[in-house]
Amino acid sequence: MRTSVITPYTAYLRVYEPLQAFPESARARWREYVGSGATLERISGSQAEHRQALAGLLATPPVVVPPHESTDAYGLIVDGSVLLCPLQTRLRCWAAIAETKVQLPQPITDVVLPPVVVEQAEADFERWRADHPDEQQHILTNTWFVPLRWFVPFTQDERTFELGADSRPRTLYFRTPMVEARRRVARALRVLDRTVSDGPIIKGVIDLGQWLESFHPHSWIELDYGGLVHLLDDEALADDQSAADVAEALAALAAEDARTAAASYTRLMERWRAVQALERAS
Repeated sequence: MRTSVITPYTAYLRVYEPLQAFPESARARWREYVGSGATLERISGSQAEHRQALAGLLATPPVVVPPHESTDAYGLIVDGSVLLCPLQTRLRCWAAIAETKVQLPQPITDVVLPPVVVEQAEADFERWRADHPDEQQHILTNTWFVPLRWFVPFTQDERTFELGADSRPRTLYFRTPMVEARRRVARALRVLDRTVSDGPIIKGVIDLGQWLESFHPHSWIELDYGGLVHLLDDEALADDQSAADVAEALAALAAEDARTAAASYTRLMERWRAVQALERAS
């Protein structure tokens, strides 16, 4: 295993939108940004984000939410046009605070995030949200494993990976047009609604579909394993069939083949439980 890396053990789900998707007041700035060649690359960009976050947490008092929103974005070229995925660091920090408060007991939260800092951040977020009621995060993150619902928008042949040889960075990601992602999520929901009782699986896919619907139809979506690639050896990374297993499980459910669906789901769970278990071993 390769663990001497800067990037955290985090996976990313990113949406890249065309310039016309952004408010008219912001388009001129984004055009200038693209023209300057300042768009961020996936790996170096996430490393820079991680360094900035650590610097904020080590400050006294800790800076859990930056005072101003990031003006940077990841860039993706599709058919000669640049699509942008804004970092939205401030918005994502607000979302992370809310998620932390749900996931951790209050005594632990109070140690990690001082109450006075959290109260100020929440008040700032309420004021911001009143002026930006429809703005969505372009980036979702998850540590130590990839949520299984994140594979639903993709097919296995949309995967790109590098093992890190010849000075190329170690990486694995999926990309697909938004129209394909929405179609696959809608199809998965029809299958799950017919075959699975209401619960976290269906809710997760519904939430994912609603998130995708909030973006421009000509967007692209990207699932990036990020730092998780350093928790997988070369064989495991090359042989990862997670998207294929999700597709097989859904197809089996649609065909009322419970045995095949269960086998596919078991392979998925065993693969990602083994990765997630490294959190407790670290």
